[in-house]
Amino acid sequence: MTEHKHTPRSNEPEDVQKRNFIVGLTAAFMGLLTFCLTIPLVSYLIPSNEGSDEKFEKVPNFPAIPTGVPTKMTFESIDKQAFITNNVVYDIWVIKHAADKATVYSPLCPHLNCRYTFYPNKEQFACPCHGSVFNESGKCIGGPAPRPLDTLPYKIQGGELFVQWQLYKAAIPEKVQI
Repeated sequence: MTEHKHTPRSNEPEDVQKRNFIVGLTAAFMGLLTFCLTIPLVSYLIPSNEGSDEKFEKVPNFPAIPTGVPTKMTFESIDKQAFITNNVVYDIWVIKHAADKATVYSPLCPHLNCRYTFYPNKEQFACPCHGSVFNESGKCIGGPAPRPLDTLPYKIQGGELFVQWQLYKAAIPEKVQI
């Protein structure tokens, strides 16, 4: 059998420089990687004012809807969380009372957040999930819904409708925003 001898590492200046260069390059790469992964985390944790409660979105075609008739309308909003941006389409029920006055309902039943619809022949809103029925003023006239239909904040400027989307907790008697 042959005998193996350990050779000590060279301490020559050029070997030390190569090792230090590789260690430094690895540390720089890991530092850059850590920095790049930390930015999204920090931006997610720091609250921004972009999604503030004062965000009203324009609802198209409001001047064209008939007065006194519940009308299902849709509008788009941009949802931005950290570096992810999504276009979100919301639907709402609007009853136009005058050019500057309306009632805007969330499309979600306050019982379990199912989507209800309006039946013009009965002049009432009805939820297909559990049978809650509401009149045009939003009052619950039948079924298990614990409160009237949820209204959404709105404003009318220059004849155009602007709505602030809000989501409310279901199955409780109080209107509590999530």
